[in-house]
Amino acid sequence: MLIALILTMALVAMDTTIVATAIPQVVADLGGFSAVGWVFSVYLLAQTVTIPVYGKLADLYGRKPVLVVGVSIFLLGSLLSAASPDMLTLILFRALQGVGAGAIGATVNTIAGDLYSVAERGRVQGWLASVWGISAVAAPTLGGLFAQYLSWRWIFLVNLPLGALALTLIVRGLHEDVIRRRHRIDYAGTVLLLIAASLLILGLLQGGTAWAWDSVTSVVVFALAIGAGAAYVLVEHRAAEPMMPPWLWRTRVTAGSYLATLTAGLMVIGLSVFLPNWGQIVLGLPPVSAGFVLAAMSITWPTASGLSARLYLRIGFRDTALVGAVFALLAGVVFALLGPGAPVWQPVLGAALLGAGMGLITSPLMVGLQSTVGWGERGVVTGGAVFARFLGQSVGAAVFGALTNAVLLDRLATAPAGLAEDLPTDVDGVSAYLAEAHPRPEVAEFLRLAVHDATHAVFLGLLVAAVLTVLALVFVVPRRFPTVAEDPNPTSAPPSR
Repeated sequence: MLIALILTMALVAMDTTIVATAIPQVVADLGGFSAVGWVFSVYLLAQTVTIPVYGKLADLYGRKPVLVVGVSIFLLGSLLSAASPDMLTLILFRALQGVGAGAIGATVNTIAGDLYSVAERGRVQGWLASVWGISAVAAPTLGGLFAQYLSWRWIFLVNLPLGALALTLIVRGLHEDVIRRRHRIDYAGTVLLLIAASLLILGLLQGGTAWAWDSVTSVVVFALAIGAGAAYVLVEHRAAEPMMPPWLWRTRVTAGSYLATLTAGLMVIGLSVFLPNWGQIVLGLPPVSAGFVLAAMSITWPTASGLSARLYLRIGFRDTALVGAVFALLAGVVFALLGPGAPVWQPVLGAALLGAGMGLITSPLMVGLQSTVGWGERGVVTGGAVFARFLGQSVGAAVFGALTNAVLLDRLATAPAGLAEDLPTDVDGVSAYLAEAHPRPEVAEFLRLAVHDATHAVFLGLLVAAVLTVLALVFVVPRRFPTVAEDPNPTSAPPSR
C-alpha cells in the first residue's frame, strides 16, 4: 500500500513544478501572457481551500472513496488541461486539477496514519517527503524535455498512466469496513469555509501584483474574508457535525501544532521561491547549479523525516519538533549572514540545515496529532495540519514577495544620478535588463547588489519565522501529547469533545 500512497502523492508533487518550465511554450501556443500567473494561482487556491473539506469527508465516509474521487477529478483535470484550446480554459481546468489535488494531499497522510503504527509513521512520512524532494529536482527537467522535444501538453498527459496505476493499487489494496449511516452534512459551514479561505488566499496571492495592498479591491477582499470567517465560526458552534470542529482551535496540541506548521510553511516558500533566483543573479550560477543549491533541502528533509521516529519515541513529539526548529534557526542565521560574494557551500549548508529542520518539525507534529485522536477524527486533524502548511506558504509568498518588491523599488528610487537613466523603472524590468546580451557593467552590478539586498530581507524573514516557530513550540504546544490507544476499527464513533 505504501507504493500506492507514494504514486498518488507523486501526482501532486510533480504537478507543482513540472508546469513552470513549459510556460514559455504554453504562452507561445495559447497566448494570454497577462493571465499566465493564474495557471499557478488558481491551482494552489483550489487545492488549499478544499483540503479541510476532504479531511472531514474522509472521517464521515471513509478514506478510500474520498481518495478515489480526488484522484479521478485530478486526472480529469489533467486530461482537459492537455486539451485546452486557450489560456482561459487552461486556467479553469487547472482549478479542477486543484480540487482533486486537495483530496490527495489530505487523504494520503490520513491513510498513512491509519495503516502504520506511531513507530512506523516517521519512516512512512520520510518516504512521502522524499516524493516532494525528488519531484522538485526531476519534474522541472521532465517538463523542459516534454516542452522541447514533444509538446507542453505532455506535462499533463503524463499524469494519466501514473494516476491509473495509483488508482488500481488503491482500489485493490485499500480495504475499509466503514458502517454507512446518515450524516448531517455541514453545508453552511462548508460553503462559508470555502468562501473565507478562498478570499483570504486570493487576497494574499494577488495583493501587490494584480492590485495594490492599500487599494479598494484589497480592502474589500480581506473584509469579505473576515466577514465569511466570522459567520463560519458562528455556524460551526451550532452544527451537529461541523466541518472543522471548534475544539481544533481551543486545544493547545492542535492549535499550537497548526501554528508551528504554518510558520514552517513560511520558511519553505521563502527559500524555494527566492534562493534559486538569488543564486543565479547574485552568485552568477547557471540555472541547473542554482537548482541544486535548493536540492540540498530536498535531500535532508526526507532523511530527517525518516529518522524522526527514533527521536520522538525517546523524547516526545514536541521536543523532536523543537530540535528541528533549532536546525531551522541555525539555517536562518546562515542565510542572514550571506554576503553577495558568498561561496556556494554556504547557501548549500543553509538549505541542508533547513531541510533537516523541516523534516524534524513537520513529521513529528503530523504523527503526534494523528496519535491524539481515533479513526473518526484523524481525517479532520490531518486535513487541518496540511491546510496550515499550505496557508503558511500562501502567506509567505505574499509577505516575502511584497518585501522584495519594496526593497528593489527603494534601491531603484535612490540610485546614483549617473546610473538612474539606464535603470529599469519597475521590478519586472530588473531581470529583463540583467538578461540582456551586453548590459552596462556598472548598472548590472548595481542591480545585482539590489537583488541581494531584497533577497537578504527575505533571509531575515526566514530567521524571524524560525524564531516564531521556536516560540510556538515552547509556549503553545504542550510537551506531552495526549495519545489515544491504536484503534484500527473505522466503525467506531468519534470520541466526544
